[in-house]
Amino acid sequence: MAIGQLAHKLAAEGRSVIHMEYGQPSTSAPAAALAKAHEVLDHEAQGYWESAPLKERIARHYAETQGVTIRPEQVILTCGASPALVLALMSGFAPGARIACARPGYVAYRNSLRALHMECVEVPCGAAERYQISAAALAALDPAPDGVILASPANPTGTIIPPQEMAAIAAVCARRGIRIISDEIYHGLSYTGPCVSALVHAPDALIVNSFSKYFSMPGWRLGWLVAPDDLVDAAYARMSNLFLTPPVLAQHAGLIAFDCAEELEGHIATYAANRAAMLAALPALGLARIAPPDGAFYIWADIGHLTNDSMAFCTRLLEETGVACAPGVDFDPVDGHRFMRFSFAVSTQLVEEAIARMVPWFARQG
Repeated sequence: MAIGQLAHKLAAEGRSVIHMEYGQPSTSAPAAALAKAHEVLDHEAQGYWESAPLKERIARHYAETQGVTIRPEQVILTCGASPALVLALMSGFAPGARIACARPGYVAYRNSLRALHMECVEVPCGAAERYQISAAALAALDPAPDGVILASPANPTGTIIPPQEMAAIAAVCARRGIRIISDEIYHGLSYTGPCVSALVHAPDALIVNSFSKYFSMPGWRLGWLVAPDDLVDAAYARMSNLFLTPPVLAQHAGLIAFDCAEELEGHIATYAANRAAMLAALPALGLARIAPPDGAFYIWADIGHLTNDSMAFCTRLLEETGVACAPGVDFDPVDGHRFMRFSFAVSTQLVEEAIARMVPWFARQG
């Protein structure tokens, strides 16, 4: 967030800034979804409301894409994925619970657990593990944690857990009594193969998802939690007390967005081109050690040969080139000082311009 604030300050001063620090699409919501929102805004009241058709459509989505059956009643609509994560943690665990997370990982996992008085059991995951929690790592934890947060594709690395490994993780969790929370917010953003939901192998998993990434609707604040039958009532109780309902406009637009596949797949084609451009540029940047960017829109790069202070490094990169990137310390408080994250969710033209600015700058650092 500090990098983002500095980027906006420089832009306000007239500097040309390319925002590769934020993990959000630069594209708009689908055109048909926008048109529906205009129609609703002009003709309908905006009270508290939970869309039954949207819950049914989400349930059908899992049947169509994952081959699993869930009831619409298991779908709790939320104000984005962040409240869905809080609901999952509060519904499935009590204060004091121990929840395993990969390191590096999304900073909100660690901080949400702390805010809810739960213990974050960080599992170091490096190149040998493709920066993902493995079944072997979960089997080795002693004592077994109460839960584990999985992310596939992951933030900040973009790595995807292969189907056979997801099955192995689910088997270990079932054997050891570990409840799975699966953050699937980047599902649909894959360049190497399909993303498998944890529901395929663990029907009692808690699933977090959102319209923010694949559907290009981050500002609409619409997400969902899929709760197993034994936790549905607890999740609803917490949603209704803490958050009420998601925005009405977003729910109407989200239902339409499910039928905008052609437009949304066009965004994926843009991300794929951006990913290819970044991968081709890495040798010129002198970055040889990266996480495999299987999905999402990130490249997690080791810059330990250039710095041991990723925050200062990213600050200088922004001030001297106008390219804003995320320092690794956001995602890994132990080893993140030697990593940085690039987001290639901006336009292809901006990715190419960012590369042109960064190549000579990185050469000077070496």
